[in-house]
Amino acid sequence: MSEKINNNETTLSNDMRTYYKDYLCDNANENLVHDQFGQKHPIPKGNGKTIEFRKYSPLPKATKPLAEGITPDGQELKVSTVSSTVAQYGGWVGIPDMLELTTIDTNMVQATEILGDQAGRTLDTVTREVLNGGTNVMYAPIVKNGATTAVTARSSLTGDAKLSVDVILRAAAKLKNNLAKTINGSYVGIIHPFVAYDLMRSEEWMDAHKYSAPENLFNGEVGKIGNVRFVESNEAKIFRGEDLTASARNLSVKTAVTGGTEITVNEEITAEDAEKLVGRSVIIAGEAREIVSATSATAGSASITVDSAITANANATVYPGEGGQDGISVYSTLILGANAYGVTELENGGLEHIVKQLGSAGTADPLNQRASAGWKATKTAERLVENYMIRVESCSTFADEYAN
Repeated sequence: MSEKINNNETTLSNDMRTYYKDYLCDNANENLVHDQFGQKHPIPKGNGKTIEFRKYSPLPKATKPLAEGITPDGQELKVSTVSSTVAQYGGWVGIPDMLELTTIDTNMVQATEILGDQAGRTLDTVTREVLNGGTNVMYAPIVKNGATTAVTARSSLTGDAKLSVDVILRAAAKLKNNLAKTINGSYVGIIHPFVAYDLMRSEEWMDAHKYSAPENLFNGEVGKIGNVRFVESNEAKIFRGEDLTASARNLSVKTAVTGGTEITVNEEITAEDAEKLVGRSVIIAGEAREIVSATSATAGSASITVDSAITANANATVYPGEGGQDGISVYSTLILGANAYGVTELENGGLEHIVKQLGSAGTADPLNQRASAGWKATKTAERLVENYMIRVESCSTFADEYAN
């Protein structure tokens, strides 16, 4: 890569180019918690935007005894492919000071650190969203006053539905029954710190430093229960939903509704709010509904229409329905076996560090005032075997504190 400064050719040395690229990748890798347990595939070269992940079906048992001197028929290896389209992501920052590209520049180091962090969080989120779209789901039961109530839907989860040792052991048992292989001898759970807090207080929890040397730990590993090792990430998925309007988290029913679908609310709904509300899930009087239309108006005159009849008292709260009961945050804990999903690699085109020197923009930067640093990544992820992963949904002692 070469740039022009005051009409003199300046080249970023190979050593400097490697240094900044490696620094970017190192900072990105720190945040790639969701990537580290997937099959790694290189970015396709010259094959368009499509990448194929392969998955193999287990062979049936060979229970027929071998006959002496007779070679049995071979078995067919069953291979299926999952195609995925890669997409590009990226970001950049301006750097106003002069860069000395022949030596390590402090501004560039700091910019690269920040960009690496952004790249890692971005690419980790891409993988996280794919994994959390899985169909294999368990819900933590509600445990209250000594009674345990099973939960079959996210909208029914309450603050008393916390992740427990029993739930983790049941999830691991299901993976084992599904013939999911372990990862370095254990299944792996990706867990939010707020949920990890609830598990860490149990007698069965074992801190990571008590069973493994630091060099053998996964990125973010904090401990284990049974045969499940946990890695902690504040980027673990939280199901909560956006505020219902720009000015209100919840809405409230103005006039009681008995078996109707149109609900007048006490809050203002703007035209922009009304547009965004269509298709949103809400919880009213403990029941989940979908908004099919919304009428913008001032407070006391605006309304929403839901997809099926509802009965609700005046001043009943309308909660965002993407989380649990009464709109409470629901946390995802992913329990993973080997080969459950595939991801693209950062190396060889997966993540690129891009530097533009002062004056490189030519007449667009006539006084050589602007330099920039940025990153660009090619990325995709796919679930390969649904039965090799389980999403466990629960609430937390921390209730509605959330980060993402």
